[in-house]
Amino acid sequence: MYSLLIHFYAFIVAMISPFHRKARLMRFGQWKTNSILREKIDRNAKYIWFHASSLGEFEQGRPMIEKVKAQYPEYKILLTFFSPSGYEVRKNYSGVDCVCYLPFDTPLRVHRFLDRVKPEMAIFVKYEIWRNYLSELSDRNIPTYLISAVFRPDQKFFKKSFSWYGSWLRWFKRIFVQNEESRALLHGIGIDNVEVTGDTRFDQVANIRATRKPIPELEAFTAPVEGKRPVVMMAGSSWPLDEDVYAPWINAHPEVRLVIAPHEFDAERLERLKERFENGAVLMSELKENPDAWKGKQVLVIDCFGLLSSAYAYCDVAYVGGGFGVSIHNINEAAVYGIPVIYGPNHHKFIEANEMAKVGCGLPITGRDTFEAVADKLFFDEAERKKRGDWSEQYIKSKLGATDKVYEAIFQQEADKERRKN
Repeated sequence: MYSLLIHFYAFIVAMISPFHRKARLMRFGQWKTNSILREKIDRNAKYIWFHASSLGEFEQGRPMIEKVKAQYPEYKILLTFFSPSGYEVRKNYSGVDCVCYLPFDTPLRVHRFLDRVKPEMAIFVKYEIWRNYLSELSDRNIPTYLISAVFRPDQKFFKKSFSWYGSWLRWFKRIFVQNEESRALLHGIGIDNVEVTGDTRFDQVANIRATRKPIPELEAFTAPVEGKRPVVMMAGSSWPLDEDVYAPWINAHPEVRLVIAPHEFDAERLERLKERFENGAVLMSELKENPDAWKGKQVLVIDCFGLLSSAYAYCDVAYVGGGFGVSIHNINEAAVYGIPVIYGPNHHKFIEANEMAKVGCGLPITGRDTFEAVADKLFFDEAERKKRGDWSEQYIKSKLGATDKVYEAIFQQEADKERRKN
């Protein structure tokens, strides 16, 4: 039944692909996977396989990928994605030897994929639970790990009617979870091959801060005016519903500058976005032709990918979008710069959002009124802003080190066990 559902899902993707951009990208990417593997996979090499569903999971697994690559240069690394939002952004990632879509989880595709790659080890990031892959990896005695995982009581793993789903977790050799609550939940369904190591995503944002490159356009836009630097808000991964919340306040306070990185953008979206701001807005791409085009404008819109995680360094307060839609985006990449972070109500699935709210560096809001109350406090009280920013930096520092813990558990402890056997 499960495999039939996966076949049906693949069929639906194919049917809607002419009318749906992401489905079209997925179908074309899946079609290319076999040719990529034939071209890139070295049959004489040993591979470690990392799988991430999307871009967020990739960033979570990236510190581990890069540590393994540095410590074990004799291994090649294969990286797979399920979602176009991950693959299309990172298909040229130079930190691995091969990047492709994960073939749909049907028995024939799974056998063909594993026969070609023959991984020595498989590492899945956070949530990816594919029955046929996990079963076949287990049958082939290929050690398989789940890292940076987090579990909640409302997930199907813990429902009696879905006990079969929870049983799939037994195919992992070890599961590395973010918190004790996750370990307790898994223990409740008889899964005890679990270790609490934290979230590797904190290590990634720290790495980004340490290696970030300057962004000249933002340096100019946020530079002091007549000796006084303007207070700047960065709206990262912003959606129209987020702009409904903060745009009116920004329009009423021309002394505050705003940098927006919209989550998705095309020409129509960008034009509508610029029209929302009464005190002038400019696209970053426009600054390439005219570096002074930002002058006299209150808002700068980043209309390219890859800058958001470094752009937070130029702001005093961050607003992270998505919280008035499905869920918030990455708040850690803002907090690492020691600034307070505002986000919407759909954040409860994220441990860091709840913890940061308790610490006081995270400021969840429920709508326009609560945003304006928070903004009035943060933007016009420097001491308050700095205090909460310091709490952000302290919180991030307290969470570092998960990558080393996972690496030690997988590679050092396993090597020690093998030596003892021999």
